[in-house]
Amino acid sequence: MPEAPKILSDSGDCIDGIVVENNNKVLKFIEDVTADADEVQRRVLSEILSRSANVEYLQRYGLNGCTDRETFKKVIPVVTYEDLKPDIERIANGDTSPILCSQPISEFLTSSGTSAGERKLMPTIEEELGRRSLLYSLLMPVMSQFLPGLDKGKGMYFLFVKSEAKTPGGLVARPVLTSYYKSSHFKNRPNDPYTNYTSPKETILCLDSYQSMYSQLLCGLFQNEDVVRVGAVFASGFIRAIQFLEKHWSLLCKDIRTGTIDSKITDPSVRDAVMKILKSNPKLADFVEAECSKGSWKGIITRLWPETKYIDVIVTGTMSQYIPALDYYSNALPLVCTMYASSECYFGINLNPLCNPSEVSYTIIPNMAYFEFLPVTRKDELTGSISEPTALNDKEKQQLVDLVDVKLGQDYELVVTTYAGLYRYRVGDILRVSGFKNKAPQFNFICRKNVVLSIDSDKTDEVELQNAVKNAANQLLQYEASLVEYTSYADTSAIPGHYVLFWELSVKDSTLIAPSVFEDCCFTVEESLNSVYRQGRVCDKSIGPLEIRVVQNGTFDMLMDFALSQGSSINQYKTPRCVKYAPIIELLNSRVISSYFSPKRPRWTAGHKQWCTQN
Repeated sequence: MPEAPKILSDSGDCIDGIVVENNNKVLKFIEDVTADADEVQRRVLSEILSRSANVEYLQRYGLNGCTDRETFKKVIPVVTYEDLKPDIERIANGDTSPILCSQPISEFLTSSGTSAGERKLMPTIEEELGRRSLLYSLLMPVMSQFLPGLDKGKGMYFLFVKSEAKTPGGLVARPVLTSYYKSSHFKNRPNDPYTNYTSPKETILCLDSYQSMYSQLLCGLFQNEDVVRVGAVFASGFIRAIQFLEKHWSLLCKDIRTGTIDSKITDPSVRDAVMKILKSNPKLADFVEAECSKGSWKGIITRLWPETKYIDVIVTGTMSQYIPALDYYSNALPLVCTMYASSECYFGINLNPLCNPSEVSYTIIPNMAYFEFLPVTRKDELTGSISEPTALNDKEKQQLVDLVDVKLGQDYELVVTTYAGLYRYRVGDILRVSGFKNKAPQFNFICRKNVVLSIDSDKTDEVELQNAVKNAANQLLQYEASLVEYTSYADTSAIPGHYVLFWELSVKDSTLIAPSVFEDCCFTVEESLNSVYRQGRVCDKSIGPLEIRVVQNGTFDMLMDFALSQGSSINQYKTPRCVKYAPIIELLNSRVISSYFSPKRPRWTAGHKQWCTQN
């Protein structure tokens, strides 16, 4: 199996030579591991199964120490989280026997609270931190092929941790990024020009989100001429940082002018770390003040951080809605999605990072885990809807294919077997094969499988909903209004049920927008949805008119605060595109200022002879 590159650290001498040598090692590793992808996968599975030969889970299904793919696929079931939940709960409650993994479970990684509405507990082991660090180490050498000189400056990244919980058995449960930022792999990382950030680690590790954001922005502004790249985890998180700057730039300028830090920043470690960087700089304070006090914030990123070459954020999936805002604030700097990862496993990297956001493709790194792919079934070719995960029958199990056997253009659900004790686990991500790097496939991320609206037989997935809302929201532009955020839910309190969209707007003068405009938006959403939905509206009468409920400004900030109070991670938080949790629906409804319904049924034409025809 190709060995992971051993990264050299610089001691101050010959830095350029060390950077070049490290970059070459990384690129060779990627070349080798993708060229020998199938053999790497065979060895990964054999290693996982050899280590775990005596664990209860594998013995339960009669694997009997076998390490070959054929036996593994024959006897081990394909599972979801619900299937593993009893075993995970035993571990959480303190059972230290080898239930899922031969190595001790070091902690649980909590999935995002907005992924299918549940905080799932993913077991992990100590060595997984090294595996995650390996994937991180591949990113900048790849990026440097396209943008040289990134080792000469700093990255301004807005990174955050959240408080952690303990299970009844005493194991820590926290988000994967909190786990990584608190680990020695991050805190004690070797001197590397690619991990030279403007934010001291104390500001990242501060639990108070206001103090963390304020201090990270202050450090980033003070070092503005050193910044060559900026970013956050998700696009929404980066936009929040810019909006924070809009609210607090005068305080930040005062601190830069005086060389002090605002009294609201009370964490001693944060204050000490910032004061090691901050010095009085009236000239810089005047510059920041002049730029922030201008009427327009267009291009504010390149105005305040003039050497910035790109923005490193996730803009795939529903994060794509933030692309116009990012383009506005940055004068259309490249938007770079570098890697594909989850709480379950880190998967792959983007080898063409300067591509258009709509073309982002991730190359699976074969030594991260053992990967299988389940071809996605559709209800019918007209709807494009993805069927929900159910228990697989024997025929469906046989349809799973190995990493090197996927077909170009085909959609698959990702299934992983990890070193930490997940076996043939359905991640729930839908991927489309976009190409190959040597023998390793490259995938577009399509959506999360379970994020859907449904009233009857209709199934509306995340991507479809996003496109429909975008089509409707475009109608507001002529009234100097725009959609800030949205979510949805299937209201079945009356028969027939109907789709409800909660919209928060940015509007110059609400009196200029007639109710008919919002009614037309409702109709446009319906016209943009799939054939089965429109059939339900027109022919079956099983779905009522779609409703838009306009909510007060700040509603989605309150929604985020609620999610964080319930244990979501600020790093992983994404506005849920479909909500089902009653307290969230109650919160949204309490903020409604007006509501509108679709005034007429959408068009629908029978596409199959057994369907009824439109009246």
